Amino acid sequence: MSKVELHDGFLRISEPDRTFDFHLRWLRHNCDVDRHAATGERLIESADLPAVLGVDEIAIDDAVLRVRWTHDRRVSRFPLAWLREHAYAVDRELLPRPPSLVSNLEVDGETGPAVLAERVLARLAARGAAVIRRNIPATEAELEAWIEELEERGLRATACHVGRTEDLRIDPADLLGNEDAAIGLHTDQPFLEEAPRYTLLQCIRAADTGGEILLADAAAAFDYLASLDREAADLLSTISIRFHGHQRDVAVVAPLVGRRDGRFQIRSSYFATSPYRVPFAKMESWYRAHDRFVEILRDPRHHYGLRLGPDEVLLYDNHRMVHGRTAFRGPRWFRSIFFRLAYELGDDGQG
Repeated sequence: MSKVELHDGFLRISEPDRTFDFHLRWLRHNCDVDRHAATGERLIESADLPAVLGVDEIAIDDAVLRVRWTHDRRVSRFPLAWLREHAYAVDRELLPRPPSLVSNLEVDGETGPAVLAERVLARLAARGAAVIRRNIPATEAELEAWIEELEERGLRATACHVGRTEDLRIDPADLLGNEDAAIGLHTDQPFLEEAPRYTLLQCIRAADTGGEILLADAAAAFDYLASLDREAADLLSTISIRFHGHQRDVAVVAPLVGRRDGRFQIRSSYFATSPYRVPFAKMESWYRAHDRFVEILRDPRHHYGLRLGPDEVLLYDNHRMVHGRTAFRGPRWFRSIFFRLAYELGDDGQG
């Protein structure tokens, strides 16, 4: 018994002992309707097809794959025997979609600081983020106590351009983060050679409406992209772009995706990148790769939205996760603290 599933840009046919993957473009290029009735020769070029192909319906009936296309409602038919003969991707590993992070982020904040620090670090390692919920307000002393416990375990709070703690509240003359408009997915301070490893966000006052935080796992999204388009993944990890921090007037040139001490690291910020200086022959390919990666991250199936109440805290791995925020109304007030790993810092503790 054969079955068919639609994935991102391709179909998978599963049989009891093997699977076959076929790109949508390959299938439409080989549609039986676009062949001469007498000779069987193909009548079209692949360039004649729309740039983007969609599918409205797929089914297997009587050992024939049937595909109804979105743009012209045509139904193409492919005998399974013919597909097996021309298969080019047999038993290919299929990575799952990037996780939506809809579970296993929350940590009970009403525990001792040592236990809380252990649970937070475990959640960060497993999921890339941790949310600390509380039923009662946290005092500043309590917050500092478990930050000290994090530092005992190898994290170090480090200064940003305004000091150890940054207040994020409405002030249009300062930063995008201090306006009430939506902010797209990005990482913090990608323009630093040693971008912060972790970011802590504490809610002081929630917005009246909106202000939802968005998170997406860029490491999982990149692996997923690589399983679909290896060339795109290679471009993102080999072509360097310039990230510029206007507040500090600093810059770094690095790939969007890299490795640090064997670990994945993403640098991404649409508002802190200089004009791309990519070789002419690679510019269009670079844009296609970049935009496909962003589309995966933006897919509602792949990211997680959350609202924090007063004194609740989010920590996320800034080398693994991208984050953003929806637009809001009202005097929303958050505080942020950046952390690096102890071995990344110099003797003065500032890196």
